[in-house]
Amino acid sequence: MAISTKYGRTYHFPFSPGTASDDRIYSDYWQSFSSIPSLIHTEKMDGENNCLSKSGVFARSHAAPTTSPWTAQLRQRWQLIKHDLGDLELFGENLYAVHSIEYRNLPAHFFVFSIRHHDVWLSWEETAFYAACFDFPCVHVLETVQMPVSKEIFEATLLQWTKRPSTFNSFDIGTQQPCSMEGVVTRNTDEYSVENFAKNVCKYVRKGHVKTDEHWTKNWKRARLTWEGGEHHVEINR
Repeated sequence: MAISTKYGRTYHFPFSPGTASDDRIYSDYWQSFSSIPSLIHTEKMDGENNCLSKSGVFARSHAAPTTSPWTAQLRQRWQLIKHDLGDLELFGENLYAVHSIEYRNLPAHFFVFSIRHHDVWLSWEETAFYAACFDFPCVHVLETVQMPVSKEIFEATLLQWTKRPSTFNSFDIGTQQPCSMEGVVTRNTDEYSVENFAKNVCKYVRKGHVKTDEHWTKNWKRARLTWEGGEHHVEINR
């Protein structure tokens, strides 16, 4: 029996091309989203979904705390904050290992995208507050959408974001050429219950995103951070 509950399955927008056979599509997303006062588009980053709670550091399954080599640094951070977490569960993208996208201006290895407290997902304002308290950055907010807007404008704006490169200078590991961001995650800026997760969060993933294979874990590479310099370091003013 799992000692922690994993992050909910995020449904795809019906116009998201990067779906796999086991993915779910939220065909009627507009019925829910059109009644939400404020939404944010955040950059979907190409890493591993990790959770930090008082019970340990967990990967996607939450069956037991993870022991993977690419979470070693994150587990060291957890040792320093575990007694301060209380009932907060910090979910974030662990970018310590390079997956299908290499970020060449990466300031940190872990970006918080959501925080759960008991049966509630905290508002974005609270999420950013607690992330800062624990000295973690949040995933990049691309845009805040104040409703109401038309469905056509909403989708057109979101699709424009998906064509842009990552905030952190994204390169395709296969071609070694600049590429678009992995995708966009859209969520309600207010808090919502765990039970209603699927009605408050949705994602777009680029087509053919995954470039890794079953041997990925045997040949993984650590992601270089911006302040470490190196051949791919480029100063970007944003």
